[in-house]
Amino acid sequence: MAERGLSGIDALLASPAGDFPMLDREEYVEQAYFFRALRERLEMSTPVQEVLAGIREEILTTTRLPMAIDFLLGELQLKGQIGTAMARLGHYFSPFQTFIIRRAEDDSARLDFAVALKILEHEAHYRTEDTIQPAALFVYQFECLARNRLGYDAGLTAIAQDSAYDQNWKAWINRCRFDLGTVEFADLVYSRSQQSLNDLRRQRKDPELPAPVPVLFDAQAGRIARANQGKDPLYMFAALQRQLGYPAVPRPAPSQQSTRLPPHLEIRLQRMESRLTLVEQEQRGGINLTEFYQKNPISEAPPDAGDRTD
Repeated sequence: MAERGLSGIDALLASPAGDFPMLDREEYVEQAYFFRALRERLEMSTPVQEVLAGIREEILTTTRLPMAIDFLLGELQLKGQIGTAMARLGHYFSPFQTFIIRRAEDDSARLDFAVALKILEHEAHYRTEDTIQPAALFVYQFECLARNRLGYDAGLTAIAQDSAYDQNWKAWINRCRFDLGTVEFADLVYSRSQQSLNDLRRQRKDPELPAPVPVLFDAQAGRIARANQGKDPLYMFAALQRQLGYPAVPRPAPSQQSTRLPPHLEIRLQRMESRLTLVEQEQRGGINLTEFYQKNPISEAPPDAGDRTD
């Protein structure tokens, strides 16, 4: 009732700061479409203002995304960035989404904007599933930080603020910020897995031994982490995707440019080489024109047998 007199954008901004609730499924469906359409149309060199205005008309009005796009478009025209606007809509866009976009807009970062949009598209698509595994979501977000070198401290801080994680997850993610420099990621995952608890119970021969710390990963994820101790974490990420169906992180598309020159350039280079050859021959004393002579097939034909005399 208090928001009845507010406009759509004002109502969207009226949520208390620091509140990051999980959205409805239809919101994430439209977000996934929004990030994909924005990426595809920007690749066609369309101005971002026109893209946002066009996509805004396509999004379902039963969601709050059209109002969010209106605010993004207004902030983009004023400040030239989307990340600052997403930060002000922290109750709609998650801190991780805002962090990815702001890093992509940072000139010193190595994250391409198209890759950033693809990361957010895959994450929003995963959130549309009926059951979201916090372990799979965290590994996906952490792999995004690792592959794109976005910084663990700020990145994990943004991840920990996501409402998809309970207090046990939030406490462990914040602890990882300080342990990553001295402890391998595979060890961190294994220590909070059901497999680690099973191994501890087997060692102490006590099947009812309570868990010393909250268990966050299942036994299979723990076995995969234990098998990848001392290895590159990317191998563990790939194994989790193969074995447990964790979402895969988008990667930059390989360059499609060929080392071979276009045909018209090859023809021009051949002509230039022929001309340079003629110039060199002239400087050496003359041009040999015999190579340009054409043989006369009539003059070189064998005489007719009737014309010969005995």
